[in-house]
Amino acid sequence: MAEQIQSQSLGARHWLPHIAGAILILTVLLLVIEGGLRLFGVGFSTDVTTACTLGGKPASCYNLFFPAPFFPPGMIKTPQAYAIPAEKPQGTYRIFVLGESAAMGDPDPAYAFSRYLEVMLRQRYPEMKFEVFNTGSVAINSHVLLPIAEGLAKQRPDLFIIYSGNNEVVGPYGPGTALTSGGLSMPVIRATIFFRSTRIGQLLTKLGAQKREWGGMEMFLDKQVPARSPLMTNVYENYDRNLRDTIAAARASGARVIVSTVATNVKDCAPFASMHKDGLSADQLRTWNTLIERGSQLEAARSYPEALKAYSDAAKIDDQYAELEFRRARVLWSEGDYAEAKQHFVRARDLDSLRFRADSRINEVNRSVGAGFDGAELVDAEDVFSKQSVNGIVGGDLVYEHVHMTAPGNYLLARALFLQIASKMPGEASATPIAETAVEGVLSEADCERLLALTPHDRTRIANEMLQRLQKPPFTNQLNHSDQLLRLAFQAETADEDPQQTAAEYQWAIAQNPADRVLRYNYGLFLFGYDRNEAAAQLRLSRPWDGFPVFAPDGTFIN
Repeated sequence: MAEQIQSQSLGARHWLPHIAGAILILTVLLLVIEGGLRLFGVGFSTDVTTACTLGGKPASCYNLFFPAPFFPPGMIKTPQAYAIPAEKPQGTYRIFVLGESAAMGDPDPAYAFSRYLEVMLRQRYPEMKFEVFNTGSVAINSHVLLPIAEGLAKQRPDLFIIYSGNNEVVGPYGPGTALTSGGLSMPVIRATIFFRSTRIGQLLTKLGAQKREWGGMEMFLDKQVPARSPLMTNVYENYDRNLRDTIAAARASGARVIVSTVATNVKDCAPFASMHKDGLSADQLRTWNTLIERGSQLEAARSYPEALKAYSDAAKIDDQYAELEFRRARVLWSEGDYAEAKQHFVRARDLDSLRFRADSRINEVNRSVGAGFDGAELVDAEDVFSKQSVNGIVGGDLVYEHVHMTAPGNYLLARALFLQIASKMPGEASATPIAETAVEGVLSEADCERLLALTPHDRTRIANEMLQRLQKPPFTNQLNHSDQLLRLAFQAETADEDPQQTAAEYQWAIAQNPADRVLRYNYGLFLFGYDRNEAAAQLRLSRPWDGFPVFAPDGTFIN
């Protein structure tokens, strides 16, 4: 036996140098190929920013190729373009907002919470200059936020705001994604991202992948992931790890970091999809469907106690079906039992198998990391929204559909963030710090919206945009779809619009902040139907950096 062991040991020692040599040769070969591809201009940098000029001065602008490791060819999603001046004068406070489409301000980033926050800060601290860069983007998640934070940490930030968690399942590398491989472990995900950021990886991806087109939320209809799936364990662990690493990268720059929980619509947004629990027999399913039908009829007849009894009996057979929880919540609301209704509304969201909303566990991660990570601060948006909602249940007055905030919702989040920021501003910025719970001295919603030029024209335009979205799957599959359409239809009704009044509101807002390119962009879009020459002039002034291509609403290039 001893001789056999010795022989195996000698064999291993014989092969180990050969294996190590082969690995070394392969590594050198790959480095040579990678260097050659870079030398001959094959591929592109995937750093979050790239050099540009702004007003003839050096700046770092958003790199349009940055998202390539996270999206298939033809489906790359980008934030609103931004450029960061290389020079940061004394007295400048630089803020970066990280997050998904809700952070971006979808459906119109001109009225994102970051925009409300900026005008609040400008009004409170007129002696300072505030630069607020919103890097939020559609369909991304924490796997994308980490390299964004790592890149922006080099840009002399003062504050990072993290508002994320909605896309951990459906975003890149999540188990319910339609964008990349999903359900992978963290080491595999990070290795894949690294590989796809190399020139070799880009070349192989280009050769092996078919170009696809973005299809909105409809692309995910067959990507259901139940709450009980073992894959969800990876989701929560990956999010926790990414959030901690993102904060660490931001803190390493010396910046403050504020983590916010995510506010979602639970009252007026029924689950997008539901899945029965495993192991139901045909007889059980038949009985369950009979009880649901009976409960639905009783609910329509406003026989709420009897309806609740039918739904509760159905839950004894299968309590994993998200839509059933929403039905129970709706009946309890009608009965006036709001505390119990809230529990079922929240559970309906958490069981939703098309996971476009941050669930309770995601927000638990936001809370625990935001409050417990050394140097991080927490703003509990979910709690703030609940306290400002009817009966403490967040609905369509603050969140349009599932996650995208209305104007009052964006204002509410901005105010909560402002109070947190102001409570710890440097001494020279404020002789009278504002307490975190105070609301006096904070710019009102109406004043913010005047400075942002949120006109009746824009309110109607945005409501129409949302109304069109809700007429496509998966919204059309929701139990309360007709109620959602009716609510938005009222908002989308065209009021008696006075173009001169709208123009005057834009002109006043621009006069308060002539450098606001977002104001000029929206003003240019509005003017296009009335004065194309002036519209083109405003659109030219909206360029985020020198040479950025600007197009009119009809697709005409404006040079």
